[in-house]
Amino acid sequence: MKLSSIYPSLVLLLSILFLFSCEKYYDPTEYIDEESALTNEADVATATIGTYALLKAEAYIRSGHFLMEYPGDAVAQGQSSGDDLTRAYRYTHINTSGHATNFWSQSYKIVAAANKVIEFVPDNASAGLLQLKGENLFLRAMVHFHLVRVFGRPYPQGKGANLGVPMLKEGLTEEETSALKRSSVKEVYDFVIADLLKAADLMTENKSNSFASKEVAYALLSRIYLYMEDNANAIKYANLVINSNRYNLLQGAEYTGFFKASPDNNRETIFCVRHTKVEDRGMSAISSMYFSGDVAGNPLGQGVSGWAEIYASVKYFNLLQKYPNDLRNGFITPYLIDGKLQYNQKLTPVTPMYYVNKYSLQEGQINLSSPVFLRLGELYLIRAEAQAKLNNSTAALADLNLLRQRAGLTGAAILTQAGLQAADRTIMDAVMEERFLELAFEGHRAYDLFRNNLPMERNYPGTHSLNNTPTTNITQKVLPTDNRVIFYIPQAEINRNSNLVQNP
Repeated sequence: MKLSSIYPSLVLLLSILFLFSCEKYYDPTEYIDEESALTNEADVATATIGTYALLKAEAYIRSGHFLMEYPGDAVAQGQSSGDDLTRAYRYTHINTSGHATNFWSQSYKIVAAANKVIEFVPDNASAGLLQLKGENLFLRAMVHFHLVRVFGRPYPQGKGANLGVPMLKEGLTEEETSALKRSSVKEVYDFVIADLLKAADLMTENKSNSFASKEVAYALLSRIYLYMEDNANAIKYANLVINSNRYNLLQGAEYTGFFKASPDNNRETIFCVRHTKVEDRGMSAISSMYFSGDVAGNPLGQGVSGWAEIYASVKYFNLLQKYPNDLRNGFITPYLIDGKLQYNQKLTPVTPMYYVNKYSLQEGQINLSSPVFLRLGELYLIRAEAQAKLNNSTAALADLNLLRQRAGLTGAAILTQAGLQAADRTIMDAVMEERFLELAFEGHRAYDLFRNNLPMERNYPGTHSLNNTPTTNITQKVLPTDNRVIFYIPQAEINRNSNLVQNP
C-alpha cells in the first residue's frame, strides 16, 4: 500500500555513511522503494537508516535553515541574490518559493518513510523493533513541528486555532493522502506531542546524538510546550533531560570549538544531523552563505570557499561586544585585512562583513557541519523562560547565569534582580537577550519574538532596506501579526490538492 502521494515515488535511501550504531557507518549499497515489504528487524533497521538519511537532503537542511533563520535579526544580507533565500530574509515571500516548495516536499517524504516503519511494527513487538518504531515516531513528530512553525502561525495567536499543515499519519490510502486538508495549529501540536510521548515510552537505547532516544524526545517536548505556553510541562521535560546525566554544558575551549569538533561524542549536543567528511556540500553548504576562508579559520574574500553574503547583523555584533570576553565572540569572524574591517559594497549603506562560523570547519573541513537541532544549552534557556513566566525569578536567573558563566562572564555581567530593576529591565528581557546571544544562527530568533508577541526589528544595513523608499532607509519592523511571519503554502501543492487553503 502506498503511504503518501504528497511526495510521489518514495525512495528510502540508505544513508551515505550515516551512523547505524555509535561507531559503524554504512554505504549506500541498496535501496528500499515504496512498494518493498518489511519482513524483519533487519529490514526495519535499514529502512530507519534511510529515513534519517532523508534529513540530509539540501531540500530539508539547507532550505529549512533559510526559512527558519533568515527572517530573524541576528543576520544581515549584504547583497541581493538570485536565490529565493533573499525573499526569506526580506519578507517578500511568494507562493512559488523554491525553498518553501523544497522544504514542504522533502518533509513529507521523510514522514512517509517514517510511516512505513510505524505502520509495520506493532506495539507488542520486540524491544529492538519498538526502539526503531520510537525513532520513526520522533522523526515524524519533529518534521511536522518544523512544518507547522514555517507554514502555521505561532501557537499563542488564537491558542492554536489558525490553520497549520496536513497531518500525514500511517495507514492512509493514496486517495486519502492526496486530499488531506490543513489541520489547525493545535491539532498538529497535539499530534506531535502524542507521537513524542509514545516515542519516549518505546525507546530504551541510547545511541549517538545522531539518533533519537527518550531524552531527545523529551527535549523536543520541552520546546513544544514552551511554544504552547504550557510552562509547567516545559520545565518538567527540560528537567528530565538536564537531570538524565547524559549531557553536559561544554566549557572553555571545548565550548568555543563546539561546532568544529566531530559531533559524535559531543556531550552538549542532544540531536544533530550528522555529516561525515565525505559529505561536505562545498558551495552548497549552509556555511557557504556565512563564511569564506581557509582551513585555519582565517577569513578571505567572497567566493574563495563560500559565497559569504549573509553576516552577523550589526545589532547582534554590538550586543555581543558589550562583553568582549564573552566566549560567544568566537563564533563570529570579522573579515579583516591588515586589521581593517571589510564591507560588502553592493548596498548603500555598505554592510560590515562579520562572518559567522557556526556551520564551518567541522573536523578541519571548511564547509562541513552537522547542524544541531537540539542541545543542552537550549534546555536551560527553555527552563529559564518558563520559570520567568511563572514568576520564579530566582530559578530563571540561576539558569541564565549558568550559561553566562559558561560563556566566561563574571562580575557585573552576572544577572541579579536588583541590577535588572536598576536598568529598568524585566526577567523576560534578560531571557530574550540570552536566547539571542546563545542561539543565534540556529533557527530560533524569529519564533522567539513572534510567539512572545514581539516585533522583529532591524535597524542596520542589509537587503531589507531595498523594501524601503529611499533604499538608504535601513529600518524594518515586522509585527507578530503580519501575514508574512509565515510562508505561503507552495502553489504546486495547492494545484495538486484543492483542499489545501492558502495562507493570506
